[in-house]
Amino acid sequence: MSMPKGGNAPVEAGAVRIELSWRTGPGVPDVDASALLLAGGKVRDDGDFVFYNQPAHASGAVRHEGKRTANGTAADVLAVDLTAVEPSIERVVLAASADGGTFGQVPELSIRVLDATGTKAGGAGSPGAGVAASVGAELVRFDSQDATVETAFVLGELYRRQGGWKFRAVGQGYDRGLAGLATDYGISVDDPGQAPVQPPASAPAQPPASAPAQPPAPTSLQPPAPAPAAVPGAPADAPAHSATPGQPGASTPAPPAHTASPSAPTPVRLSKVTLTKDAPAVSLTKQGGTSGALRVNLNWQMRPAPQGSGWGRKLSRALAGPAALDLDLGALYELTDGSKGVVQALGNAFGSLHTPPYVHLDGDDRTGAVAAGENLTVNLDHQHLIKRILFFVTIYEGARSFGDLNATVTLTPQRGAPVDFSLDECTVPSNVCALALLLNTGSELVVQREARYLVPERGVSPQRTVDQAYGWGMRWAPGRK
Repeated sequence: MSMPKGGNAPVEAGAVRIELSWRTGPGVPDVDASALLLAGGKVRDDGDFVFYNQPAHASGAVRHEGKRTANGTAADVLAVDLTAVEPSIERVVLAASADGGTFGQVPELSIRVLDATGTKAGGAGSPGAGVAASVGAELVRFDSQDATVETAFVLGELYRRQGGWKFRAVGQGYDRGLAGLATDYGISVDDPGQAPVQPPASAPAQPPASAPAQPPAPTSLQPPAPAPAAVPGAPADAPAHSATPGQPGASTPAPPAHTASPSAPTPVRLSKVTLTKDAPAVSLTKQGGTSGALRVNLNWQMRPAPQGSGWGRKLSRALAGPAALDLDLGALYELTDGSKGVVQALGNAFGSLHTPPYVHLDGDDRTGAVAAGENLTVNLDHQHLIKRILFFVTIYEGARSFGDLNATVTLTPQRGAPVDFSLDECTVPSNVCALALLLNTGSELVVQREARYLVPERGVSPQRTVDQAYGWGMRWAPGRK
């Protein structure tokens, strides 16, 4: 249901997907979705701001799921579990910010609220509770058509009303970007900007007392304990021997994490670097991100199945199957002493942060249901010992191709701006993708976007295919996890 600016409608779903979409093209700036959870018109603390640098609320109720692009249209997605929103939260503001331009340059900007569960919201005995609905159905839509010089927008909001939830189309613009919008609602940011053009009428004049912010980057190099579970899976390759002292995949116990002394609250960081085909590399050295932990995240979701016939439909059928899609994030590494190896879930080669290879895989998301996706961490305190690291992803089971996958890669250094990019649409029968390359040139650390889908030859594993494409020169043997 499309609605005019200022209109409202009930949201009878237990959970919703918020799709912020626009038409891409030359000169069109990138757009980012964000959400603010409000109590009394303001956030309670900086943790109530969900966006690309802070992708999940502590309650789990709101998540930023990243971008997808298809057929000239891009979308940035938020997931909201209305049943999990804390009782003190009265509104969830749904906002957008333009990166590198104004919204007057963004055609066909719209926000859609989609049913994510197929079950209407409400407790036992409430109207509509437990009534079946269509998963993915559009509940409400608002098309923004009057943007000019604005660099941030509140497009809509979810708000409580008489025990349920409603959506209101707002369409309120700001000319000071995401920083101006965020500070108006009580967020402390590292580049606060100035006041917005027109503050929303419902926002009170005085913000509540500030609370410590949640830093968006890891503050400790202590890895979480891996929890691999031996389950049957498709044959693949594991390293046949260790090229480094000890086993390359052995989880060496790490020393106790350093506890930082108390300090002032860290403002939310809004800066980021987005890599594209035209600008595929960035220097971490110039960004100030050459020490501490570098977190590499892969997050994905499935595109709706394409209609009609042809290659796209074949890829959709290839992704359909009885097993959940299990993607594995991994890394090939080469150290300055010439030693090489792999970090991956296969063979329980989870790596180590404080001993070679200084790369650690946090865990294995076998279903894609983990909100944080899969993560690798690199210890940049030992960057002088690292020559190169290639981050890659393979399909372990549940599909034969990346054809209908939307994936976002984010590299978040402990210091410096996060680096992100979206994977291109896959048009080949590929089950392995080279994501990004971290290079130590001797004078600086560089992150290079690869986003390269590879097609293994018959009888050649995905891991060996990546090795051959990038000249790693390792010996491989069949393995399982």
